[in-house]
Amino acid sequence: MPNEIVKNSVVTLHYTVTDTEGNVVDDGRQPLIYLHGGYDGIFSRLEEVLHGKKTGDRLEVKLQPEEAFGDYDEALVLVEDADLFPENAEIGMAFERVSDAGEEIYHITDIADGKVVVDGNHPLAGVALVFDLTVADVRAATPEEIAHGHIHHEDDEGDDDDDDHGHGHGRGGRGGNGRSIH
Repeated sequence: MPNEIVKNSVVTLHYTVTDTEGNVVDDGRQPLIYLHGGYDGIFSRLEEVLHGKKTGDRLEVKLQPEEAFGDYDEALVLVEDADLFPENAEIGMAFERVSDAGEEIYHITDIADGKVVVDGNHPLAGVALVFDLTVADVRAATPEEIAHGHIHHEDDEGDDDDDDHGHGHGRGGRGGNGRSIH
């Protein structure tokens, strides 16, 4: 069935994301479009729940922290000497650190007394999230989308190489349209 979400479907979702207290985390102004079937376009739990749904279906899904951005890890909070940072460093700035685990994003959370506190946790780590989802459209993926593991937009103009099409891969990546739901 063309309007049922199955492996290798391109799915368009209208959505909002709130925390468990109803605070809006993502207002979903732009729809999320992703390639369904284990391509890491969205959280795996959301993909499981969406499998078999059809255009027009609406559902609410609550993800525990471990199903979303993970539990908060105190070991990822570090206090560094301010001399290690540029003079214009300020709270909220993000930067990459390379460690044995690979590249990680850290945010400056405090600066005081010659010290800088950095946090490698995702800003939503430890937060349960509630997704209000409506399946807006489902179509079959093209062979190129399947081969590349992500959707292509009409403005890609047949580009067959695997350049950045406004997507990311893996945990914390982005859906094929650059909207982060993962």
